[in-house]
Parts: sequence; C-alpha cells; structure tokens
Amino acid sequence: MYAFVFLIVVSFTFYIVYKVRSVRTNRPVEKRWLSAKSSIALGLFVGFFGINQLFLRQTTVTYIIAALFILIGFGSVWAGWKAYRHYLPYAISEAEELDKK
Repeated sequence: MYAFVFLIVVSFTFYIVYKVRSVRTNRPVEKRWLSAKSSIALGLFVGFFGINQLFLRQTTVTYIIAALFILIGFGSVWAGWKAYRHYLPYAISEAEELDKK
C-alpha cells in the first residue's frame, strides 16, 4: 500500500512539473507535447489512486468507484501516450529549427 502512495505522489509531482513547463513554453508543438506528458502523469495518478482504494476498503461502492478511476486513469495514459508519440517528431524538428536561428 505504501508503494501506491509513493507512486501517487510521484505521478502528481510529474503532472505539476509538466503542466508548469507546458504553460511556460512559447513553442506551440512543444506545448502540446508537454501537455501529452502531463496527461500521462495525471492518468497514472488517477489510476494508482483507484488501485490504492481497493486496499483501503472492501465494499461494493469502493469496487465500482475504484474501477471507474482505474479505467479513466489508464485510458488517459493511453490517449496521452498516443499524443506523445504523435508530437515527439514534430517537437524535435521544431526545437532544431528554432535552435538554428
């Protein structure tokens, strides 16, 4: 159970870091790329929170809500991963172009 608490705190920390970096950048593609990374971190946070709830109480309501959190969280991870892979080559080329100037 302590491992999930650690993973929850780490994933939420990464979410904040990537969200702040996304807001602070001026590059449009890098902004979307960092937003995808923050979506992955937020999805991990929600998913790990749902898994952690399964260990705290064993009621039917907890199982239903935890299942929703797990599905929504890891669905967000999947969508964020697809966006991350999509924007990665564009972010690299944008960084190379702007660094040449």
